[in-house]
Amino acid sequence: MSNDTNPRDDDIEQRITAIGLTPKDTGGMQYRHVGRSGLVASALGIGCFAFGGFVKQDEVQSVVDHALELGINYFDTSNSYGIGKSETALGLALKGAKRQRALIATKFGNRMGDGPNDVGASRIAIVRACEDSLRRLGSDYIDLYQLHWPDRETPIEETLRALDDLVRAGKVRYIGASNLFEWELCEAHFTAEKYGLGSFISAQDFYNLLYRDAEKRMEAFCVKYGVGMTSYFPLAGGLLAGAYGRNALVPGTRQANNPNTPAWQSERNWKVQEQLAEFARARGWTLAQLSIAWLLSRPATFTVIAGADKPQHLTDNIQALQIRLSVDDLIEIDRITLVDEDRSVAPVYRTLRPEKVHEFEAMQATRAGAQSRAAH
Repeated sequence: MSNDTNPRDDDIEQRITAIGLTPKDTGGMQYRHVGRSGLVASALGIGCFAFGGFVKQDEVQSVVDHALELGINYFDTSNSYGIGKSETALGLALKGAKRQRALIATKFGNRMGDGPNDVGASRIAIVRACEDSLRRLGSDYIDLYQLHWPDRETPIEETLRALDDLVRAGKVRYIGASNLFEWELCEAHFTAEKYGLGSFISAQDFYNLLYRDAEKRMEAFCVKYGVGMTSYFPLAGGLLAGAYGRNALVPGTRQANNPNTPAWQSERNWKVQEQLAEFARARGWTLAQLSIAWLLSRPATFTVIAGADKPQHLTDNIQALQIRLSVDDLIEIDRITLVDEDRSVAPVYRTLRPEKVHEFEAMQATRAGAQSRAAH
């Protein structure tokens, strides 16, 4: 267990210079800016959905302490996870000086009570949700405060002004969004620019090797306008964790206890998963490590958040940071995963204008890069 004080190196005196400390060895952890903001997050983050529920407090403490030891600083939660239980558990685990070593990314917008203002992104709902989250977290600020779902009955200007006020009050450092359509993220971006308000620096959406639709429009927008991307279900509800095969769930695991697990197990998903697992095995990787490394190779991704029931999961996942996917690797991954017809594109364009078929843009780009390098 880590101490509840700021860690001091044995050689800290040797690292002191006239302009501060010389950089400390990160132990293999990588850090990335969240979009074009100044906020820096670890490339691996912890999804805290199960904290305070499936993962009990002593286990939460072990996971959080080990994460901090590995240099992981990004913890993703929400007020609606367990209706406050996740935030409370995370706050207890980060009590004291550990709080300064962590970035807490929590969310608001889902229903938290039976009152008409206990849901949504109105000013009253946001302020109330923020105060409640701060109390549960045992903190006087939130590092990244995210709109969990769009509230289409509240003008985005009202939402952004309320969030901007929380930033100016010092209760929130940065703001982000989750589950917005591309046009909604675009509207929010230009509304903030028009009125001089703080804008969303991050977008959290559904994206993994089995479900790549985010690449068609959302990813392109985020790259263009400097919005950092992270995804939920990066391991597809455990299917890409490689922890079980067809009809082989391990009793007592989170996947076995989750009634939603069967929803992932279509024949198409199993075929793709099995090919990806073989691809990873041939290279000495686990399927989870491949899945994380691939997401980190995407141009807008700043961190990959995955749930962890025990410290060993973090030790396994951090190995993904050592993976370097080659052009040939990416082409083969595209061949395995891009197996669905893009029904938003007229079939005739597949022959006449293949570059217009969004699902194959990744494959075309990697092939073009390979051909260019071969020519030189």
